[in-house]
Amino acid sequence: MVVPGICIDCSPLLVRSAGVKTWLYHWLRALREQHPKRIQTLFEPSAGRLDHAGGLRLHGPRLVQLQTLNLLPSGVLDLLTRHAGVFHASNLLRTVPKRPRLSTTLHDLTAWIVPEFHRPEQVAGDLAFAERVLRHADGVIAVSENTRRDAIRIFGMKPEKIRVIYPGAGFGYFSVTEEQKVDAANTYGLRLPYFLFIGTIEPRKNIDTLLTAWMQLPSTFRSENNLVVLGMPGWKSGKTLRRLTQLTREPSGVRYMGYVPESFVPGLTAGAEALIYPSFYEGFGIPVAQAMAAGCPVIASNVASLPEITGGAALLIDPRSPGEITNALRRVKESPGLGDQLRLAGLERARLFTWDRAARESLEYFAALMSS
Repeated sequence: MVVPGICIDCSPLLVRSAGVKTWLYHWLRALREQHPKRIQTLFEPSAGRLDHAGGLRLHGPRLVQLQTLNLLPSGVLDLLTRHAGVFHASNLLRTVPKRPRLSTTLHDLTAWIVPEFHRPEQVAGDLAFAERVLRHADGVIAVSENTRRDAIRIFGMKPEKIRVIYPGAGFGYFSVTEEQKVDAANTYGLRLPYFLFIGTIEPRKNIDTLLTAWMQLPSTFRSENNLVVLGMPGWKSGKTLRRLTQLTREPSGVRYMGYVPESFVPGLTAGAEALIYPSFYEGFGIPVAQAMAAGCPVIASNVASLPEITGGAALLIDPRSPGEITNALRRVKESPGLGDQLRLAGLERARLFTWDRAARESLEYFAALMSS
C-alpha cells in the first residue's frame, strides 16, 4: 500500500527572492528532518544551499519545466502528484491538481492592503493566485494571526480553514558564537558599534525614513556608531540605492553592504546594537524573529504583524515618524540596561519561532487535511 505523501511546490526557490524563499527553504528542510519519507517536491533546485539569487542562469532546466507545465493541461500535474494526499501550491504554478487536497501558505495580503508597494504585474499575479488557489484551497497556512485576520476580512474565508503556523528563525541564529560575530565583522571591515537593517531595498521596507532619522541624530552619535544596511536591490529601489551609496561615501556613519551570504548574517545580527526594522507592512518579518533568536535587541514598526511577532519584546515605533526612530535608536544606546532588557525579552519570545515547531505543526495540519 502506498502511503499518501505531501507534495510541495518548490518553484519560489528558483526565482530571485528573500522572505518567501527563506521561509520555504527552512520549512522544507525541517519537514524532511521530521518525516523524510512523506515529503515529495516539484521544481526543487539541485543545490542544497539557500541562495537569494535565481533565474535561468542558476535554475534554467527547472524553470523550463515550470513554464512547460503551466502551458499543459492540469491532467499532467495530476499524473505527477498521483501518490500525494496533499498538494501545497505556490503562486508561480498556473495549474493545480484535482485529486489531492489543495493547500497553500498565505504570507501577507499586501497586494490588497498596500498595492502601491508592488509592481502592477505582481499585484495582478497575487489576484490571480487568489482566484486560482486560495478560493479553492481545502486548507491554508497563515504565517501570523494578523495575516489570518486579513484573509478572513478580505476573502471572507472560514476561520476554521486557516491554520496559523509561525515560521522559525534560521537554525544558526539560536547559537551564534563570539567567534562568528568577530569573523563576520572582520570579513566586512565593520567598525563597532553598529545598528543593523536587513531587508530588500524597496519602498515597503521604508529605508528612506530610516536614513532621514539617522541623519537627524547628533553628529557625535553618528561618528561613534554606524548604520549598516544589508539587502538586495528590489523594485523601485533606484532613488534609495543612490542615497545609500552617497551616504556610504560620506562620513555619515551609513554603510550599505548589499547582499551578504546567509552564512555571515547570524554573526552580523548578533553583533549589532539593535536591529532596526521600520517596515510599512509585514506578514511576519523573519529578520525580526532571527534577531530576537540571536540576542539582538529589536526596534520595529507598530503596524501589521510586527507587534504580534515581537510580543512586547521590542521598542515599537511609528514607521512614518523619523523622530520616533531617532528617539528609539538613542534610547537603546543611551538608556542603561534597556539593551539587555530587550535582548533577554527577545530570546524568550524567540522560543515560539523554531523550525522544529513549525514542521511539527505543519505535519499535524497536513494529517488533519487528509483525514477531513
